[in-house]
Formats: sequence, structure tokens, C-alpha cells
Amino acid sequence: MGWQMPVLFFMEDNLMRCEWANSSEAMQEYHDKEWGHPSHDEQYFFEMLTLEGAQAGLSWSTIINRRQTYRLAYDNFEIEKIANYDAAKRTALLQDKGIIRNRLKVDSSINNAQLIEKMHRNNEKFFEYIWHFVDNKPIINHYSDMSEIPAQTELSQKISKDLKKKGFRFVGPTIIYSFLQAVGVINDHVDTCDFK
Repeated sequence: MGWQMPVLFFMEDNLMRCEWANSSEAMQEYHDKEWGHPSHDEQYFFEMLTLEGAQAGLSWSTIINRRQTYRLAYDNFEIEKIANYDAAKRTALLQDKGIIRNRLKVDSSINNAQLIEKMHRNNEKFFEYIWHFVDNKPIINHYSDMSEIPAQTELSQKISKDLKKKGFRFVGPTIIYSFLQAVGVINDHVDTCDFK
């Protein structure tokens, strides 16, 4: 099969975007302002790790549409607060219809917050730990079509393995690849996207 013109979409502002951004205004906003943009914000890294874990087996739009209720339920993703959630708070989360009420996912978010909080006690930052895998330089891939973008790579496998060794949960290589895209460690906007 020969080369095909990449599928891009124009919104009302006539800007070209990756095709998945066309599904809703919330997805467009996320695509334009966050996806692939390098971040060095600790709280944002934890938020995206939690949301990517929650997304496992679901569509990203399902999570984006619940993002505000996630922020309310999870104290705006304040790591130290979440690390100290008790059994009552865990039960409240499992009853909150605004988030994905999956026991394993809820437990993993608290567990992961505790591990990051432990890093903080050792004067380490989670975002710095992630960025060191790429020598603090974002990977800018050049794809002409979204279908070329892999679900996981050697890098996401390596980070996944290391995170699991540290005790993190819901950090498989596919989740981690999406996470790396989300925080801008990897930029997978197609080359013809105006937000590359």
C-alpha cells in the first residue's frame, strides 16, 4: 500500500490537529495545550500517571470527560494528601460516581502517591526521575499518520520495569508510553499538525 495523506482535522480556527483531537472540545483542549508539551511539574506528573492508569481498558475521552471530578475527588492531585488517605477516604473514592470506581485502580493511585512521597522524603522528584531516562531532552518523533505511533517502545518498557521494581502499580509499558506522551517526554504530534 502506498503513502496516504495523513488524516488531520480543522476546527473552527482552521488549525490542523491530530485526528483524535476532533472528538470533543475537551480532547481538543488537551491536545492543544498539554499532549506532547514538556512538563516539569511534579503534581502534573502524578495527575497524568493516575489518569493514564485509570484509563487502562477504557477510552481516553472517558477519562478527560471526568477530569474535573477526578481533581475534586483526589484533592487536586496533591501527592502528600493522597499518600495519607485512610480507609474511609478509600471507601469514599470507590463510591464516587465521578471517577472510575475500580478498586485496583484506586488502590494503585494511593500506593503510587505513597511511593512518590517517599521519594520526596529522600529529596528526589518523580518528574526528575522520569526525565533522567531521556537525559532531560524530549523525544520528538516524526510520524506522518497516527497509525504509525507505537503502543509501547523499548523506553516505555525500561521505565515500566523500573517503576514496577520500585513498587508502582498500573505502570505497564503501554500505560507508560501514553504517560510519556502526556507529560511531553515524547512528542508524537504528526508532522503536519500545527501543534508539533
